[in-house]
Amino acid sequence: MTAEAKTVRITYREAMRQAIRDALQRDPRVFLMGEDVGRYGGCYAVSKGLLEEFGPERIRDTPLSESAFVGAGIGAALGGMRPIVEIMTVNFSMLALDQIVNNAATILHMSGGQFNIPLVIRMTTGAGRQLAAQHSHSLEGWYAHIPGIKVLTPATLEDARGMLWTALDDPDPVLIFEHNGLYNVEGELAADAGAVAIDKAAVRRPGSDVSLITYGGTLGKALQAAEELAGVGINAEVVDLRTLRPLDSETILDSVIRTHRAVIIDEGWRSGSISAEVSARIMEGAFYELDGPVARLCSAEAPTPYAKHLEAAALPQVPAIVETVRRMVGARD
Repeated sequence: MTAEAKTVRITYREAMRQAIRDALQRDPRVFLMGEDVGRYGGCYAVSKGLLEEFGPERIRDTPLSESAFVGAGIGAALGGMRPIVEIMTVNFSMLALDQIVNNAATILHMSGGQFNIPLVIRMTTGAGRQLAAQHSHSLEGWYAHIPGIKVLTPATLEDARGMLWTALDDPDPVLIFEHNGLYNVEGELAADAGAVAIDKAAVRRPGSDVSLITYGGTLGKALQAAEELAGVGINAEVVDLRTLRPLDSETILDSVIRTHRAVIIDEGWRSGSISAEVSARIMEGAFYELDGPVARLCSAEAPTPYAKHLEAAALPQVPAIVETVRRMVGARD
């Protein structure tokens, strides 16, 4: 090990696998459960090899019943375990909505503070891989509406590696939404990367002309758009929300106060979205700092299409971000 920090080349998928392996090694109370997480290695290969390493007591394949295995996870958490429950896609989490919203999120309150639920639920979200309407929606904004849970959206290798352990340390339920378009993203990660804080947004690129506010799978698009905008003299700041509940209003408002303009990029539908909540907080907290209305780029309000060209047209894309900002700021060719 040299004085210079040592890094490894790794994918987002491998960073998630490292995070799960680390948690299993650290704490005997931790176990992973869900559909196909064991012998199959996970629908997105995140848990591949973990069954052979830790055995069926710690890597548990479950029946195809989201309500049943999320309920079992709640019971295990009540019993002192630290379960990681994997739901294949956010769309399938609708089948466990009663367990998540009416049980996991409320038991601490309903018990007068007697019973915590230290449960982590991981699920894939987002579109872009031609998986059609049953597997492609971004519903994390729905869960951000619910008191009693935390909602995490890791978009970087550091967050994919580090958010899980912090979530497992939390005494209350934490939902982690992993965008399916990120699993193959590759980059450098510190060899000694570990737990990260989960309560603050992050400025991924500083700027002075406009704030691009986003999270999860659209962070890369916002950064690419900022790079293109720099070519025409527009200096865009990129804010990664990281956590949708609780939202870090302070970082959002600080950015907007610096740039005086805001564009929110959100793969969820526009109506009732997390982008609407962020926009409202900007209007409440920084209205007189704005040089123009807040803009939002969201997915088309329709079930996600299967056809590749239609799916691409339905999602926020880099050219639309660039064009929106250029109209807002004024082109500087």
